Amino acid sequence: MYAIVDIETTGGYAANNAITEVAIVLHDGNREVKRYETLVRPGISIPRYVQALTGINDEMVADAPGFEEIAPTIHEWLKDSVFVAHNVNFDYSFLHSQLKECGFHLDSRKLCTVRLSRKVFPGAPSYSLGNICQHLGISIPNRHRAGGDANATVLLFEKILQAGGLEVIRTMLKGRNKEQYLPVNLPAEQLDRLPQTPGVYYFHDQKGKVIYVGKANNIRQRVSSHFSNNKTGRQKQEFLRNIYSISHEPTGTELMAFLLECVEIKRLWPVYNRSLKRFEPSYGLYTYEDRNGYSRLILEKRKKQLQPVYTFSLLLEGQNLLRKLIREFDLCPRLCFVQKGEQSCEGLHEGYCRGACEGSESPKSYNRRVDEAIGALIKSLPSFTLVDRGRHAEEKSCILIEQGRLYGMGYLPADAAIYDASDIKNYLTRYPENDYMRGLIYAHAERWPVKRKDLP
Repeated sequence: MYAIVDIETTGGYAANNAITEVAIVLHDGNREVKRYETLVRPGISIPRYVQALTGINDEMVADAPGFEEIAPTIHEWLKDSVFVAHNVNFDYSFLHSQLKECGFHLDSRKLCTVRLSRKVFPGAPSYSLGNICQHLGISIPNRHRAGGDANATVLLFEKILQAGGLEVIRTMLKGRNKEQYLPVNLPAEQLDRLPQTPGVYYFHDQKGKVIYVGKANNIRQRVSSHFSNNKTGRQKQEFLRNIYSISHEPTGTELMAFLLECVEIKRLWPVYNRSLKRFEPSYGLYTYEDRNGYSRLILEKRKKQLQPVYTFSLLLEGQNLLRKLIREFDLCPRLCFVQKGEQSCEGLHEGYCRGACEGSESPKSYNRRVDEAIGALIKSLPSFTLVDRGRHAEEKSCILIEQGRLYGMGYLPADAAIYDASDIKNYLTRYPENDYMRGLIYAHAERWPVKRKDLP
């Protein structure tokens, strides 16, 4: 038995919204058997835009039963039937959620007439209920009401059956067919074409704009996991409704997928990516010459228009490094802004400041040691490659760290030899970097030292 369902609601997602009308038509695959239809008192005010769309206002539902009163009937009608609806996950999420609140468990097999229509009537201009019905000559006299839309879905379902759709339905109902859990606008074929390899994947909206970027060790498996639950919150429901297509970029390793994801989120700024958007190196070590000619080292928050000597995620990390340079190269803590206030220079008292802060050491002499300190810092930063498997047997992947910074990554011929950075740069794509990306690379190099090759 098929239960063909349509509901009207106070909003677009089940969490924090409620049902205002429900219609269920039981259908045996040949004809309608019986139907159930009622307004529902939602317990919250119906927004004006919803009233304008459906024609259902607060006065109309004031004397209607609450959902808890009709829940036993709804559950009885649905529990042993295949749940059919146009964009089935929307209707199912509401009824599943509200039945659960009333103590009833709904675990029905589902059929989406949007997906069925795509398979049985390929090439239609649109598969929204109004447009596909118009395309097939089905009238909807009571549009945006549960009864009217349920009637239209019944007629659409019957046309699908008449056009030879029974075999498609049987295929979609086999086991727990994953297609029933996919976003309504996403063709199942795109998921099937995804590789089971490391890489980055992109979700696109109706206009082709990237709305989410993710990384994976197994692209197909990770993409499928996004659709394995039907959470009722606004963010998840909007996210699923806006996915129209998927593209991907394979990488040789999971580490490269992590790095490429960071780059792509920063480049594309997708609306549904949040965790990595906020990550930036927070502090930088900068140098400038003051009006007395002395070179100054200073820790500051990152400045887009200035190039730092080095960057740090944490201020404490930068302070520890700067103090180390001050001690090793006899720099002045006051000129490096480590000591603030009017007190006398602690470096003079402890014997490592040579008096630049009081003008007793010349700028030329002091600046030479600042240059030495910067040179030593840069020299101490490592240069190395991480070489790993490629996207296929004829290549190997390569990540290049040059003087402590990510230069780029790419793919070399499997038999390529690496002696210094110049041997491989033509094979690599340069990428912007940050502390997070460097941290991933250093951690991987420490865990897998056999993949690391230090460069001169």
